[in-house]
Amino acid sequence: MTSPLFTPITIHGLDVRNRLWVAPMCQYSAVDGVPQEWHHTHLAQFASGGAGIVMTEATAVSPEGRISPEDTGIWNDEQVAAWKPIVAAIAARGAVPAIQLAHAGRKASTWSPFAPQRGTVPASDGGWPTVAPSAIAFEGYDVPLALDIAGIEKIVDDFAAATRRALAAGFRILEIHAAHGYLLHEFLSPLSNDRTDEYGGTLENRARLLLRVVDAVRAEAPDAAVFVRFSATDWAEGGWTVEETATVAAWAAERGADFFDISSGGLVAHQRIVPGPGYQVHLARHVREAAGVPVSAVGLIDSGAQAEEILRRGDADAIMSAREWLRDPHFALRAAGEVGADIDYWPVQYLRARPHRR
Repeated sequence: MTSPLFTPITIHGLDVRNRLWVAPMCQYSAVDGVPQEWHHTHLAQFASGGAGIVMTEATAVSPEGRISPEDTGIWNDEQVAAWKPIVAAIAARGAVPAIQLAHAGRKASTWSPFAPQRGTVPASDGGWPTVAPSAIAFEGYDVPLALDIAGIEKIVDDFAAATRRALAAGFRILEIHAAHGYLLHEFLSPLSNDRTDEYGGTLENRARLLLRVVDAVRAEAPDAAVFVRFSATDWAEGGWTVEETATVAAWAAERGADFFDISSGGLVAHQRIVPGPGYQVHLARHVREAAGVPVSAVGLIDSGAQAEEILRRGDADAIMSAREWLRDPHFALRAAGEVGADIDYWPVQYLRARPHRR
């Protein structure tokens, strides 16, 4: 029987060798937004391990868009130059290099998980003022500045400029980060957006900035694949819902987005999540069916058999995984053995470890 997990897929004319992909994972190890040798090894190993797509961490479109001072960026030419050999290493190993373009909004300028402190980094330690749709703070963080219209225009311009630089670095897939409580998600959710202008209130208004960013990225990258990552629900009363996600995903598809990466949560500290194996898969299925768009599922998917079953049921078109790739950078090679898929992209240096060889 053909393995759906190891069946190639074509997205916007781009051939991807399988449906088991590396989700964005922040490393908090950049210097002035420049990726380091750590990022090179970290990302290239997943391509050697058989991933179909290898996506960078949330990569800021501007200095103030970083989650922490140690986040990667794509707002200047030095960063482009540092990304180029990383992108080349991913592609040389048969995976498709992808970048997640991000702005952290009110959750920017925070201490990395490696620091003993929590909350907003003060200016004396390299922090900066944050921005958001409204002057509503994430619990425990500084109150952000509500963006005016000029500020919103700059956000759109920053995503456009970041797209040009990402293409110059060689990335083939551009993912717009509209999840996990960061800026575009903040505009989408009524819990963080109480604006009364054309960017607040109705669903159409709350989605306006995201759709403008989709337009801008697509205009700059007509030949690249464009993904959007959504948090499908805030897991909080009165927040963003999976039904709204499906509606906006359909709108984004009409504007040129090709694929939708469905996660959840991250907007508020009082969210109520009960995690478990594949706990977000039902959200991906809802968006896929209601919007009629291709989606990836993510969230505690850690075996080839589990991933394969999600695809066989029609819950999603692909699988994003994160922690399992950290535990095993050759997750796809292992998963192929688990599901009995005969793939031809084992690195020749590793063939002696292939399950059917002795």
